[in-house]
Amino acid sequence: MNNKTFSVNRRTFLHGAGVALALPWMETFASSKTSGETPRRFFSVYHPDGVGLPLKADPAWKDWSWFPHGGEKDFRLTKVLDVLEPLRSDVSIYSGLSNPACRKIHGHSNADQYLTGAATGGGGVAYKNSISLDQAYANHIGEKTRHSSLVMSTNGGTGGPRGTQTQSFNRQGRPIPAMNKPKQIFDMLFVTEGKDARNKLARTKSALDLLIENSRSLNRKLSKHDQETLEQYLDAVRDTEVKLVKAQKWIDTPVPKVNASHIDLGIDPKKDPRLYLQTIYELTYLAFLTDSTRAATYQVGRENGGGVHDVFAQAVNLGNSHGLTHAVKKPNGWKNLGTYNRFLTEEFGRFIQKLKDTPEPNGDGSMLDNTFAMHGSASSSFHLSRNYPIISAGGKNLGFRNGRYLKFGSGNEDNQAGAGIDTDVGYRSEVEVVEEPLQKLYVTILQRLGVETDEFAGYKGGLDRV
Repeated sequence: MNNKTFSVNRRTFLHGAGVALALPWMETFASSKTSGETPRRFFSVYHPDGVGLPLKADPAWKDWSWFPHGGEKDFRLTKVLDVLEPLRSDVSIYSGLSNPACRKIHGHSNADQYLTGAATGGGGVAYKNSISLDQAYANHIGEKTRHSSLVMSTNGGTGGPRGTQTQSFNRQGRPIPAMNKPKQIFDMLFVTEGKDARNKLARTKSALDLLIENSRSLNRKLSKHDQETLEQYLDAVRDTEVKLVKAQKWIDTPVPKVNASHIDLGIDPKKDPRLYLQTIYELTYLAFLTDSTRAATYQVGRENGGGVHDVFAQAVNLGNSHGLTHAVKKPNGWKNLGTYNRFLTEEFGRFIQKLKDTPEPNGDGSMLDNTFAMHGSASSSFHLSRNYPIISAGGKNLGFRNGRYLKFGSGNEDNQAGAGIDTDVGYRSEVEVVEEPLQKLYVTILQRLGVETDEFAGYKGGLDRV
């Protein structure tokens, strides 16, 4: 092969693709429109670092244990979740659910599978993910909304395996980049560029066409490894094609007009973490209200410590968030972690209340009645990848019965398995309890959202009692 000729071809390839479609590194080169139906909506909020689970013998258990005390209907909310008391009849709280394949993985490495239910394996070549719940639903929605889904996180982007900064993964298991700037999110939802938007779409279409055409001839010049790398890259290009086709169909439909005078679109989480969180929820509310999308995710922060998200505990004057989980045995340690968890729950509850107070624009009841919203984490006590703490809200018109504390599995009815720990010994330990697969909850959710399926991530059947 003539290296000089090949180099020219590669430059031509990149030029045709445009700067937004840069190639991955390769070893070869180194040598609002509405459908008339009542929308069904899904929203998932993920928070890192688990929750507080003190031992019963600890005085902190009474007030600062995350899980409620009591039975299915006569449960008592502790101070961590009592901010949901006004919404008691609209929420459900779950215990005893987890992903069987990830129960012995450190909680700092476990967010990737929260919405996918995948057996993600270790890092490197062993790592493999699958489609997330929100994207399974978004694929079902298809072209009924302008945007198939709304993917957000405080950190933004994708992160990396075991350090995801997005909760959303496509059908090939690739992470979908999350947006984290409120103005970026708002502009995507509610700002149109008219003729400029049409011209931009045309330019993108031309670049994609040239990229795909050149890739066919390029493929013959690559090593087997690079052919596989290129194929993975082209999978992403095909996703772009799908979005492009959809955008072209919506280009003549005006974007919804909303009043954003009350939103600070330039808010920085480092300056005001509470207001930033409220802004993300407000943008989600507006996206649902205008039926711009029916599937949304928001990741409060990535696992494994530092990052912009670590400032959220400053909203309740407690320093950095992640450090709270390592300090539970210090004076007021459980109270401090519980206070931070309470703050996150309070803002989720504020969003839920707003959905409840808003009549459904295109159907019966409130927006909350037609929305299933969940708030949870993939670890419970000190990064323990079991007994995921999950709250759900709404979905009355979808068949969900709330006002309940739903315990699944057996042997851990009081949530003491793994409680009280503050070291990494816990996640490696054997726990003699039975937990139900989280995937079964996701089967039930998809079914009630209107997806005809009896399986998710390899598990068949839904959960009883939900």
